[in-house]
Amino acid sequence: MATFAGSLAGLAGAGGAVSVAVLRRSRPCIAAGHALVGNTDVDPLPAVLKLGLGGMTVPVVAGPHGELFLGPGEPQPGRTLRRLVLAPLFTRAQAGGGRLWPDQQTPFRLVVEFGGTNRDAAALLRAYRMLDRQLRDHAALLSRCRDGVLTPGVVTVTVSGIVDARELLAAQPDRYAFADGTFDDLGSRSAPPWLVPMISEPWTRRFGWDGLEPIAAEERHHLHALVRAAHEDGRTVRISGLPTGSRRVRAAIWTELGAAGVDVIADTDHTGLAKHLRRHPVSATPLPDLPTRAVRRSTPRPNAPRTANRHEPV
Repeated sequence: MATFAGSLAGLAGAGGAVSVAVLRRSRPCIAAGHALVGNTDVDPLPAVLKLGLGGMTVPVVAGPHGELFLGPGEPQPGRTLRRLVLAPLFTRAQAGGGRLWPDQQTPFRLVVEFGGTNRDAAALLRAYRMLDRQLRDHAALLSRCRDGVLTPGVVTVTVSGIVDARELLAAQPDRYAFADGTFDDLGSRSAPPWLVPMISEPWTRRFGWDGLEPIAAEERHHLHALVRAAHEDGRTVRISGLPTGSRRVRAAIWTELGAAGVDVIADTDHTGLAKHLRRHPVSATPLPDLPTRAVRRSTPRPNAPRTANRHEPV
């Protein structure tokens, strides 16, 4: 926390003596809450910040000149990542004396998910270079990695959907974005925590429980073991891709994820997730009775849906 607070000093200074009164009516920050933005959400950030959710995943597509637009289909004028997400985050952080909420203690996790029909490697490279330039315009706001040293900021940006993102990012000695990871990256020298600080997987990749009946003890133990292994490897864990169903079913899965100490719970039901996490905060420690033997499905489920790319969609 001290490191995070120290990293905000420059941004707070940039904002001068601006009062944090504009944020006093905001709900407390829910660091574990993460909004999955739908393709039809026109301007998702205000609602996410109002709910206090500590991060969001936004789908973007590259325009003809490299600008990044929110949502699928043809780029819409004005619906750019810079205008609707980056600039408002920076303005709010300045107004809040270096925080998005007065009680913010961890970075806001912004996952930029590249999509669209143009999957040409050269086009994706141009799109990332555009993102990199825009992030450098907001350098005082962002978590940064310089020569393998990660310094947290108000916002941490993770890049998803680019096959060679790791090579792009690893080649930059000074950068403001990070690569998405999976549990397969634990202990990997090619994907150290300063390059892949967050593990992101859909629930259905390794687990079959749908929330309708009580979770099997073996799956619960497997979940706790994976989260503990990720934390011991210096990474946070983000789980998305939850089974569709009623809010009661979703709440059952949210409860198990929280009890296991999952750092980031991502869902499309933003309001329901926020209400649940206010009543049932994520546990700081997993269950003590973890299995010492190997458990079933230590690798992805054989029939789990996969995409052509390395990373599953969120």
